[in-house]
Amino acid sequence: MTLSIQKVREVKTLEVSSGHPEPLQSRGTEKMRTVGLSAWYNGKQAIEDVSLGIVANAVTAIIGPSGCGKSTYVRCLNRMHELVPGSTVSGQVILDGKDIYAKGVDPVLVRRRVGMVFQKPNPFPTMSIYDNVAAGLELTGMKKGKNLNDVVRRSLEQAGLWDEVRDDLNKQGTSISGGQQQRLCIARAIALEPEVILMDEPCSALDPVATAKIEGLMSDLKARYTVVVVTHNMQQAFRVADYTAFLYLGKLIEYDETAKIFENPQQELTERYITGKFG
Repeated sequence: MTLSIQKVREVKTLEVSSGHPEPLQSRGTEKMRTVGLSAWYNGKQAIEDVSLGIVANAVTAIIGPSGCGKSTYVRCLNRMHELVPGSTVSGQVILDGKDIYAKGVDPVLVRRRVGMVFQKPNPFPTMSIYDNVAAGLELTGMKKGKNLNDVVRRSLEQAGLWDEVRDDLNKQGTSISGGQQQRLCIARAIALEPEVILMDEPCSALDPVATAKIEGLMSDLKARYTVVVVTHNMQQAFRVADYTAFLYLGKLIEYDETAKIFENPQQELTERYITGKFG
């Protein structure tokens, strides 16, 4: 929905005094925390001073209108943001008590611990289903054999795809449906045994049936992983997330348990967004 100039002015007057909600440690152990996180592209600020705790073995949804900094925020969580030319970042991203941006930290190892699934399914087009899942493992030195076969099968099972492709592992990864391709990308991320899985609008290109499967998968994955999902779909956030953070104009407006965010938001701006009065 496009905002009129007057609407934008009205929304901008709804300032909040703090972007630093109380820690949610009493509701679960934190796996990650961002402290005063800000990011820029070629000098243009995308997120500003975001401090947010991400609870382990839970699904955290990042919501907000287009251009509010949702994708930038999650890309900072595994240092993907810095791959964009002209990008800069300040603040801290704490993973198990250590800052992933500290001097000497290898970003490749960070990205192995914090995997990512993108908006559009992106299986490697020249590789088979099997090789798509095995690719990252082979790069780390694992050779073909029983161990690799076991990991590929386990990853496809965890992604809810094994029964659908078990007889077609040699087919190209791009030969299956869009929803299956997205689950293949999730299996590829799982194969590296990350601790956190980031999902950047993983259902935006999928039909309702495929979306339901991905949403069910998110609920299953949190038993083993910490999941952070960017979504523009309010119903999806309500269905799948344990916690929800609302971003607007690059700032964190509100963060709490999902039910509280949707049923009793503390900020007027949050209420206006989730009720469709803007965005």
